[in-house]
Amino acid sequence: MTRLFLLTTLLTLPLTLPVQLHAQTLDGYLTGFTYQERKDMKIDSMELVELLKTGEAQLIDIRFPEEFAVWHMSFAKNIPLNELPSRLSELDKNKLIVTACPHYDRSSMARLYLITKGYKARYLNDGLLGLAKLLRGDEALDFIEATTAKKDQ
Repeated sequence: MTRLFLLTTLLTLPLTLPVQLHAQTLDGYLTGFTYQERKDMKIDSMELVELLKTGEAQLIDIRFPEEFAVWHMSFAKNIPLNELPSRLSELDKNKLIVTACPHYDRSSMARLYLITKGYKARYLNDGLLGLAKLLRGDEALDFIEATTAKKDQ
């Protein structure tokens, strides 16, 4: 009986260990949560645009592929929330990762997940709808010119 228990424990340990470590990491984040973190976890469209112009941020649209296909920002990378764990290698750890959806519900979940994985991440608090409202007319032209110039350097 002892051998069976030991064998079962050894076989299931690799399956349970990552979950326990992840939970401790999330617990640590939550117990260390402050008013400053509450402020720092959000970013608005105006600040995001400036960071994108300088190449300091990567915008991740975490909507489902069907939503992204209907409308999206050409400069955003689509990684649906349910695919995020398996696609972390597509994120640039040297940049601020900004998660976005139309409002902010799913993007705040994605941001929390990324924080627990060691990424510097914020969520777009006015959502993709706020970003679309900001980038109209001359603002869209200025943004495209600035980001194109940055890519050419």
